[in-house]
Amino acid sequence: MKIKIIHILHWVCRLFLGCIFIYAGYTKLDNSLQFAVAIEGYKLLSPNLVIWAIKILPWVEISLGAALLLGIMIRYTAALIGGLLALFIVVMLVTYLRGIEADCGCFGIGVKISPFTLVRDSFFILPALYLYFKPRIKK
Repeated sequence: MKIKIIHILHWVCRLFLGCIFIYAGYTKLDNSLQFAVAIEGYKLLSPNLVIWAIKILPWVEISLGAALLLGIMIRYTAALIGGLLALFIVVMLVTYLRGIEADCGCFGIGVKISPFTLVRDSFFILPALYLYFKPRIKK
């Protein structure tokens, strides 16, 4: 019974994070101009780095999400996703603490950085941590 629960939790975490990252990347690709405005709102990157971010970040998110869904190096993919989420949270937290009212940019435009977005994105790290640290199961 314990092994089945671990397997189910493993698949739920993979599906959840994989879909979240593919969706987040897609929304950034679909609205790259709005995504650029959101990134500029953080007031942390130069215009050249904003251009690089809007070109690279959506593909990184889609690739990591797809890798997780396809089961490609799950542990390492989960570590990369967790690290990326941690970076996003730190950047949002710094922006919020600086008193800048910026859009989160996580899933499109229109959602301002707030305690809610910080907590929501922090919860996304939990499945990544589970996938990284979960016990190995013999099949």
